[in-house]
Amino acid sequence: MEAFLVSLGAVAIAEIGDKTQLLALILAARFRAPLAVIAGIFVATVANHALAAWAGTLVAAWLTPQLLAWVLGLSFLAMGLWALVPDEPPSEDETVSRFGPFLATVVAFFLVEMGDKTQLATVALGARYETLTLVALGTTLGMLAANVPVVLFGEAAAKRVPAAAMRFAAAALFIVLGLAALGSAYAYAS
Repeated sequence: MEAFLVSLGAVAIAEIGDKTQLLALILAARFRAPLAVIAGIFVATVANHALAAWAGTLVAAWLTPQLLAWVLGLSFLAMGLWALVPDEPPSEDETVSRFGPFLATVVAFFLVEMGDKTQLATVALGARYETLTLVALGTTLGMLAANVPVVLFGEAAAKRVPAAAMRFAAAALFIVLGLAALGSAYAYAS
């Protein structure tokens, strides 16, 4: 259950102000089909984060526990620093599609999420907890928790959420996870 809750919380907080959240806002405004956009976000995130969590479990199997703890600690610290950097919204050209709101959202979200901090966090969480299903489910629900209000309430919701405060909260969460992992790595060394 810890894997699920940490994954949900880490991604929900990290997603605030992220480029995929801004993409959700653009898609919602462009298509005015909230259910199709939400369904597209869900499908893209399940596929992307299941692959990322799977990659994390593979990494965990290849590394010794001590090396994994060091890699995770440094990765979470790097994600904490990265979370402090605000994202730029994707360009309007990135959302142009002739495929309709659902398929446009699936394709755009899947591609924009590649290499994104929430995807890399999912890899690290998959390596940390080695429970693919709970991590992928948690990160997917975290992504939905951050994006569904933006799709449903649009700009009004986006303007009310203090993006800077959420970036700091995400950074703090990742730094705490990083320090805990580094503490484990140090304990292995002792």
